[in-house]
Order: sequence, then structure tokens, then C-alpha cells
Amino acid sequence: MYMPFCGTLDVHPTMPLEQAQTHLRELWVPPEDVAAQNMAYGPWGAEHAPKADKPFAFVHEKTHGVSPGYTVRDEEGREWSVKFGDEAPVEVLLSRVLSAVGYHQPPVYYVSQTRFEDEKGTHDQGAARFRPKLKELKELGDWSWQQNPFVGTKPYQGLLVILMMFNSSDLKNSNNSLYEYMPKQDTPQTWYVVRDLGTALGETGKLTPRRNDPDLFGRHKFINGIDRDFVEFNYQGWHKELFEGRVTTADVVWAADLLGKLTETQWAESFKSAGYEPDTAQAFIRVLKGRIDEGRHTGASVSSR
Repeated sequence: MYMPFCGTLDVHPTMPLEQAQTHLRELWVPPEDVAAQNMAYGPWGAEHAPKADKPFAFVHEKTHGVSPGYTVRDEEGREWSVKFGDEAPVEVLLSRVLSAVGYHQPPVYYVSQTRFEDEKGTHDQGAARFRPKLKELKELGDWSWQQNPFVGTKPYQGLLVILMMFNSSDLKNSNNSLYEYMPKQDTPQTWYVVRDLGTALGETGKLTPRRNDPDLFGRHKFINGIDRDFVEFNYQGWHKELFEGRVTTADVVWAADLLGKLTETQWAESFKSAGYEPDTAQAFIRVLKGRIDEGRHTGASVSSR
């Protein structure tokens, strides 16, 4: 059993609900048309994607986290955070899905083959997740799952449900990033972002969960049951206090309806953008669609009692 800490953290909003409603766009913006969202490159488009035809200059090695990674620089002088390992495709996939349904995400891209240059020469590095450091996105620090303005709101609850659908089990606050987004000729915006999403599509409740196996993923239940309209997830990961006695059937239906707006083509493109083979992608998609359908019928299972 994975026990990241002892004790239970208090979960509560940091401002009244009426005030939080005026700030909701900092966490979630209702998409005008989910089915029209770009899943190949995400909301930032191809113009922010790395040009992998030439080697990147090595800057320094990543000093924190579990997955190996580096900071590199391209010919245009842009710096990139690069992550290797089995978390890389998961992070790109889940980022595509979250951004398509309205949650803020930084630009992330999957590159199937990379080359780095250092004082010893050029080195083939294999596949990786690339995230650029942009001047219009300023990192302000972390934000807390337990205490933030949006606790109890539908987008916050729905975000947790979506992460449960994907077996996201690394819900620690250091993976949450608070950004100041500064679009050209516009007012700066505050963004609450769930950023490091690689610990998903696999097991929960383990220090080093296996990932990217659709058969293993499919054997894990999504929902164990319902107690007085609160949903009990089959979740053994970080911070159970976020879910136990807090997420209702209405929250699950809301999230499932939102994800259900993604088209077959979008699901396929999102997995392709993250480097998954078509057969593997389709196996995952079948499981995820089953969970979406289960989520949509959660409320009916209560009302029929």
C-alpha cells in the first residue's frame, strides 16, 4: 500500500462559493465546442511544437521527481523541459483531454526520437515529452488540492472525477502549478493547472505503478459503490480525503457528460499525439468509454433504489 503521509488533511474552499464562481475561469473555461478541439497539437497548436529534426543543446539534468529528464535548448534559444520514461506519453495524452474539455494546460508535445548535444557530441535519446518555457506563462508556485477557491464547485469536483477515470494516482500539491498567463494585448490571467499528469493509465496504490498496459488498466474498477449519494472510487493512491464522502453522483455525471462530447476521431488523435500504437489506443479507449458510460448512469443507479 502506498502511504505518502500520515493523517488526513482538511479540505475546504478558501473563499465563499459566490466569490469563487467569479473566479472559476482561472480553473476551467466552458469550451464552446468540445468536438472542435485540436487533439493532435493541443490548444497551443503546432507553432509551439519542438522542431526535432535538429539536435537540442543540453543545459542540465532534472534534479527532482521519479522520471528521468533534462532541460535543453533549441536553435531559436527556447528552453524545454524534457521527460523520458513511461510517464511521458501518459502526460501528453491526459493533457490533451483536459485542455479539450476546458481545463488550462501548458503546451506539451510527444517526440518519438530526440537528439541532444553536449561537450561529448550528439546522443540519441529516444522518445520524450517536451514542454517549452514560454515568456507568456510565468510560474508562480504550487497550489493545494485541499485548500483553494474552487473546492466543492462543479469544475473542481469534475476534475477529480476525470482523473479517477484515468487512474491518476499522483495527486500531490507539488504537481499543481499556479501560472500567470500574459496573452498579447490583453489582461494577465491566473491559471490553476494540474500539470505533471504522468502517473495515470495504470495501477494505483503503489510507489512505482505499472502504466500503459490496457489489459491491466481495464481490470481496475472505476467505481466500487455509492453511499448516500457519495461515490466510492476504486482508488488507492494519494490523498483519499479529496474523495471520501465528497464526490456525488451528480459530479460524476457532469464529468462523464463532458468527456462524452469527445468524438471517436478526437480520442484516436489524442492517443496518436502521445505516441500510442493504434491497437493499444483502441484498447484504452474502450475502457475509458466504458467508464464514461458508467459515470453517466451513476445517478440513475441511485434514483432506481
